[in-house]
Amino acid sequence: MDKNKIIVFDTTLRDGEQSPGCSMNTEEKIKIALQLEKLGVDVIEAGFAAASPGDFDAVSRIAEMVKNSSICSLSRAIDNDIKQSGLAVSKAPKHRIHTFIATSPIHMKYKLKMSPDEVIKRAIHAVEYARTFVDDVEFSLEDAGRSEIPFMKEVMDAVINAGARTINLPDTVGYRLPNELGAMVKELSAYAGDRAIISVHNHNDLGLATANTLAAVLNGARQIEVTINGLGERAGNSALEEAVMAIKTRKDAFGDLYTTINTPEIYATSRLVATVTGVEPQQNKSIVGKNAFSHESGIHQDGVLKHQETYEIMKPEDVGVFKESTLILGKHSGRAAFRDKIVHMGFDKVSDEELNAAFERFKVLADKKKDVTDDDIRMLITDESLNQDKTYELVGLQISDCTAGVPTAAVAIKFKDQIMKDAAIGDGTMDAIFKTIDRLTGYNGELKDYKVTSVTEGKDALAKVTTRVSFDETSPAFVGHGLSIDTMLATAKAYLGALNSYLSQKERLSKNSEHQI
Repeated sequence: MDKNKIIVFDTTLRDGEQSPGCSMNTEEKIKIALQLEKLGVDVIEAGFAAASPGDFDAVSRIAEMVKNSSICSLSRAIDNDIKQSGLAVSKAPKHRIHTFIATSPIHMKYKLKMSPDEVIKRAIHAVEYARTFVDDVEFSLEDAGRSEIPFMKEVMDAVINAGARTINLPDTVGYRLPNELGAMVKELSAYAGDRAIISVHNHNDLGLATANTLAAVLNGARQIEVTINGLGERAGNSALEEAVMAIKTRKDAFGDLYTTINTPEIYATSRLVATVTGVEPQQNKSIVGKNAFSHESGIHQDGVLKHQETYEIMKPEDVGVFKESTLILGKHSGRAAFRDKIVHMGFDKVSDEELNAAFERFKVLADKKKDVTDDDIRMLITDESLNQDKTYELVGLQISDCTAGVPTAAVAIKFKDQIMKDAAIGDGTMDAIFKTIDRLTGYNGELKDYKVTSVTEGKDALAKVTTRVSFDETSPAFVGHGLSIDTMLATAKAYLGALNSYLSQKERLSKNSEHQI
């Protein structure tokens, strides 16, 4: 084992998805998993296979498609959880089961209602059972940040002897300060020695997740559990981009420690996750925020112009933030130039179908917009890849509204080579659109969330609309994406996108009913 390598364990698809409003369908998870593989992530925690048939489906399909990263599924220390994880990851070339039980006095007493001896017995059985499915087992001591070190040593001895290769010490509620967490990791890392890799999973409740992660690395942790854009429950997790770039940038502090992350893919990965989830990093977010490499102060601008390192400790291109390329696209540009452009931007695995559809949309956009930016093109490509399931396709929209008038929407939808048309009135233009779509499709959606953002600046900027819509009481809300210069047109596309996602998931799960959990 290379003791200088820091293993990057990404849990965007599991812990990140637990962020309110960040649920993803299987196809979206696959897109992100393939990008995480391109990013060079060592371990992808693809989900919690026992949580639902949808999670099992997503983990198992990712396991079939990803070749270079190890695919992991989380499971409680319960036999059925472990079995479903083992089945879901079985087809991956490299796979792992991640099982856990709480070890803090407060969790054992009030949540588990178990004695310390019972917890140890459960932990041993969980690891031994997981080993019947995979060789690589990770064990987490949930709420390690508030657990007692002598007891954690007992648990570590027990699970390492049972076959666990990695011991994770989560600061589950984001309670510890960096010096406290560093001291804990130092003692437990020395105790584990060469018997197991020490991992950390830090939450950001006090804004210290990345600081705690880096303190752990400096004190012996050799795996970090992180998410793209810092997504996660409550205040989120340590952000992959922050931890990785800190290790790369501060060689004076981290010495020979390194990750094998392909850092120029960081920005593209961040944008994909933001687009899929509809959760944008704040503008001043480190590494991937819109302002991360912007300088407004005259003093800063002057300094950067004279020497980049005066106010920039990293090069933007190191994380995949490139200046607009010299190849300018317009309405007279051809398909070959468009393909060359998107390959230059990192979209080298786009299917011909996605390319052709995006190119046609680009030509329409170029007729309406003076300057088509890289961000516009990036969003067109991403939007096409996220809207492949088109049971229903919007082909026409006409809206009418005025002060003291009656909001009306007329909608035309394509379904199985048939064009269906209808119109309805509503409490507003959006409500009229949604009601018309519901009448045409026969599905009544309940809008849970609605967001509209501008892709670029200016009056002719593309509007990106993200909806979360629930179509029945037994399924989670599904995310839909819409993109257009016309915000209402983007809204209709996003609502239909959520419905298409729901229907695609429903059909796939009905075909895989033998995996019902």
